[in-house]
Amino acid sequence: MARARGVRLLALESVDSTNDEARRLIESGERGPLWIVAARQTRGHGRLGREWISPAGNLHASFILSDFGEQSVAPQLGFVAGLAALSALRAATGEAGRFALKWPNDLLLDGTKLGGILLENVGAPTGDARAPLASVAVIGIGINCAEAPKNLSFEACALTSVGPNAPDAATLFTHLSDALVATLDLWRCGEGFARVREAWLKKAAYIGAPIRVELPRETVEGRFETIDANGRLVLATRDGARTIEAGDVSLGPRQSAGGAL
Repeated sequence: MARARGVRLLALESVDSTNDEARRLIESGERGPLWIVAARQTRGHGRLGREWISPAGNLHASFILSDFGEQSVAPQLGFVAGLAALSALRAATGEAGRFALKWPNDLLLDGTKLGGILLENVGAPTGDARAPLASVAVIGIGINCAEAPKNLSFEACALTSVGPNAPDAATLFTHLSDALVATLDLWRCGEGFARVREAWLKKAAYIGAPIRVELPRETVEGRFETIDANGRLVLATRDGARTIEAGDVSLGPRQSAGGAL
């Protein structure tokens, strides 16, 4: 499906980061749709510049997309990518209930982190003085297919834990490429975000549960109610509803002194 829709593929043995390679290609004129897939990354990174450990055998991929409408809808692509990744995982493994999506950008298997999504926007010159820059999206997707990183502040897992029929990275990517095209069709440059949001919420982890959200200057605790029409997290707190643009979500409230999570 993806190839028939003009999606191209750049396969690399090694790269610093597929998102960084995407950025370099955009700066040299690439506008997509193009997948960049690498067998390994030497300086993979996630949100806020955090290191993303990228051993061989895992999936490291970035998608360049420029034809998606207004820049204001670009943040919705994170939810599009999450749905596509979940669809690919279910198709490749045959598992229906073990995968979930954690707001804003994590993929979970049996409640532990399997992968993540890094959405970035690059300003690309247009040559038009009236609108000198166009927004080009880079959707980075990393999934632990063969090996999960160790010694992290959170529990991670690999796709091999689903059993002997777990797909390798190449097989999973084939499903992912087609699933992203299908989910972009559902999204329709933002016009279909209500349907994307509805589907995302059906697969969301922690809905209705007490969570805490780490923000730059505070930690907010409450019950995860929903995501709003723009994809922001809506938290029911003691002080009323709180809408959050971005943050790190953990399950459960903070423990009292001497307790453990």
